[in-house]
Amino acid sequence: MRIDCFSAGILVATLAAGLPAGSRADDQTDFEKAMTAAQEARRQAAAVGGEWRDIGKFIKQAEQAAAEGDFVTADRLAEKARRQGELGYEQAMSQKDVGFPEYMIAGSGK
Repeated sequence: MRIDCFSAGILVATLAAGLPAGSRADDQTDFEKAMTAAQEARRQAAAVGGEWRDIGKFIKQAEQAAAEGDFVTADRLAEKARRQGELGYEQAMSQKDVGFPEYMIAGSGK
């Protein structure tokens, strides 16, 4: 029962101070992890020719949002960039041995 009273006291103090339940430091740490993952996914996709057009734009926007202190938006944009990197890599790998159909090759006569 004492723990519950203590937890309630912490919650009340946090709300009274006007602080969000999640700290800014946690948001910044989450963003930094997401940005590292996004940059790695971008490098991996680029290494196989699968970097999608908007990855760089999302990373730049995420960095700008973080510089303004909006780590929630920055994290969301970094996650978007990471996902595009992963999808670009998957797409490039799935298409690497496909080749062109006969009718697309010049001089095939068909």
